[in-house]
Amino acid sequence: MGPLSARLLMQRGRPKSDRLGKIRSLDLSGLKLLSEHLDPKLLSRLTQLQELDLSNNQLETLPANLGLSHLRVLRCANNQLGDVTALCQFPQLEELSLEGNPFLTVSDNLKVSFLLPKLRKVNGKDASSTSSQVTAHWEKFKAALSPGEEAEKAQADFVKSAVRDIRYGPESLSEFTQWRVRMISEELVASGGAQVREADIPERPPKAPAAQEPRARPVAVKRPDDVSLSPSPNKRVCTSSSVCVEGSAPGSDDSRPALDLEPLHFLQCHSKNNSPRDLETQLWACAFEPAWEEGHAGATSQTVATCGGEAVCVIDCQTGIVLHKYKAPGEEFFSVAWTALTVVTQAGHKKRWSVLAAAGLRGLVRLLHVRAGFCCGVIRAHKKAIATLCFSPTHETHLFTASYDKRIILWDLGVPTHDYEFQASRLLTLDAASIPLRLCPVASCPDAYLLAGCEGGCCCWDVRLDRPQKRRVCEVEFVFSEGSEAAGRRVDGLAFVNEDVVASKGNGLGTICLWSWSQTWGARGKQSSLAVVVLARLQWSPTKLAYFSLSTCPDEGIVLCGDEEGNVWLYDVRPLLSQQAPLPAAPQAPTQILKWPQPWALGQMVTKTMVNTVAANRTCTYLTALTDSNIVAIWKRQ
Repeated sequence: MGPLSARLLMQRGRPKSDRLGKIRSLDLSGLKLLSEHLDPKLLSRLTQLQELDLSNNQLETLPANLGLSHLRVLRCANNQLGDVTALCQFPQLEELSLEGNPFLTVSDNLKVSFLLPKLRKVNGKDASSTSSQVTAHWEKFKAALSPGEEAEKAQADFVKSAVRDIRYGPESLSEFTQWRVRMISEELVASGGAQVREADIPERPPKAPAAQEPRARPVAVKRPDDVSLSPSPNKRVCTSSSVCVEGSAPGSDDSRPALDLEPLHFLQCHSKNNSPRDLETQLWACAFEPAWEEGHAGATSQTVATCGGEAVCVIDCQTGIVLHKYKAPGEEFFSVAWTALTVVTQAGHKKRWSVLAAAGLRGLVRLLHVRAGFCCGVIRAHKKAIATLCFSPTHETHLFTASYDKRIILWDLGVPTHDYEFQASRLLTLDAASIPLRLCPVASCPDAYLLAGCEGGCCCWDVRLDRPQKRRVCEVEFVFSEGSEAAGRRVDGLAFVNEDVVASKGNGLGTICLWSWSQTWGARGKQSSLAVVVLARLQWSPTKLAYFSLSTCPDEGIVLCGDEEGNVWLYDVRPLLSQQAPLPAAPQAPTQILKWPQPWALGQMVTKTMVNTVAANRTCTYLTALTDSNIVAIWKRQ
C-alpha cells in the first residue's frame, strides 16, 4: 500500500461525497498501512471526521499532527503501536480500541485514560475512574485545621500532604500517580473543596484492617477456555496486619535486621470453574518476570507468573490483579519460565517483548505472548509429562525442557516471524538415569554445564554446542556426604546462591546443603562421581514429604523454601558465607520463618496447608508462595 490519496478517502468515507470536508466516518482498515502512509496534510482536510478505523494495519506510531480535532471514535486494533502519547491530539475522543497491539501494556491503557479526558470506553470497557481518595483526604485535613490557621498556608500544606500520604496505584507508576494527585489536589483547593472531575489514576483499594474482613474469598471472573489471555476486572484481596516471624540464625550479624514482610494478597485464581470451594487444584511453580526494560542496575519486577491445574496466571503483586489468564482444558501445568525476544517488525524496527513458556502433563510447551495476550506457539517437546523448564541466561531463544521420559532437551525457539510464529529446533538431547526435577545452568559457565536435581541424585551435563555429539549422557554425578543428601537420593531443590555457591535439598533429612561448585569441579579429574565440597548446612523441616522446591534471591543472598505446615523458611546466608573456615558443623537455623497470618484467606476451612514452592524477585521486594490448597499468597518487603 502506498500513500493515501483523496480518491481513496472518498471511496471509503461516509457519507458519500466529493469533498473530504463532509466525510464523518472513514474505514481504512486492512490496507497494510505503515505510519509514513498517514499524510497529515491530506488527513487534516477531514475537518468533520468523527469516526476513524485504522485496524489491521502495520502502524508503529501515529503522526502527531493529523489535525482531526472532532474525532470521537478511533479503532487501532491489530497494529504494531508501541506508544500512546500521540493520542493527546484527539481531545474529543470518547471510544478507543487498541487490542492486538503486542507492544502496548496495561500501563498504556492507564495513560490514555489521562491523556483523553472525555474517553468513555477503551477496548469496549468502561474507562472512568475516581478521585475519591483525594476528596476524603481533603475532608480529613479540613477537620484537623485550627480556626486561626492561614488559608493560603493550609492549602499549600494540604497539597504537600496529599502527595506524600496518598498511596494509590502500583508502585511502578508512583511518579505518575503522585503527579496526578498533585493536580487533583490543586484543582480541589482552587474550587474551594468542590468535587473535581474524575481522576485518571489506576485504582487500588485501601487495605482493610485485619479484623474487618478476615475471611474474604472473592471469586475469579469466568473466562472462556483455552483462549487469549485477558485482563481480570476483579481484585482478590485478603490482607492482614502482621506476620509471625520466628528464629534467628546463631552467630549471624545481629546488625542485619530480619526481612520485614507484610502479606498483601491471597488469591484463588486457579480454581476449577472458578469455584471458591476448589481446594484440590495443585499449584506447582511460579516465576517473576525479569525486568527487561528498566535498563538500570537494581531494577526489579512486580509481575509474577503462576501455574497449576489447567491455568497459567500473570499477576501484578502490588495490586493483586490477575493481569492475564491462559487456560488449556485437559492440561495440568507444572512449570513456567520467562524470556525476552527481539522481533523485527515489517517496517524493519526492532522490538522487545516478553514470552512466557508453560508446560506440564501433556508434554507440550506453550509459548505465551503476554502483552498481546495469546498463545503464539506450541512445541511438541516430549511424549511424557514435562516436569520443569529453564531458559538459558545467555541465549534468549534457548530453552531446556526436562521430562518424565528421563530426558532433557535443549531447544532453539528461533526468532519469531512477523506473525509471531516460532520454528523451534532441537539442539541437544541429554539422557538421565532418573526423572529430572529441577534444572539449573551453572552460574559461572551457563553455556558449558547444566545441573539437574533428579529422582536419583544430582547430575551434570556438558551442554557446549561446539561438541559433535547431539545426544549425551550424564557427565558427572554428585555425591553428598552423610548428614546431607546421600548418594542416589532424590534432589528436589536446586539453585545457585551466587556465582559459586549451590543450594540443594533432598527429602527426609531436614537440611538444605550449601556447597561450592568451583571447589567440587576443580577436584574432578576424570572421575564420573564427585563428592561435593560442603560449605554449610541449613536447618529445614524434618518432613519426609518431597517436592518442596527451594529458590534463591542471589542479589540479596537469600535462600527460601516452603514446608508442610504452610511456613516459608528464609535464610540470609551472606553472613554465613563470609565467615572464615571452618564453618559450624551443626545445621544453621533460619534467619526467620514466615507464617501465614491468622485468620487467613480461607478462615477455618483449611487449618494447614503445604507451601509447594516459593519465589522472590531479584531484590526480594515481593515474595510469592503457592500452596497445595489452591492459594497464591503474596508478601511485600517493608
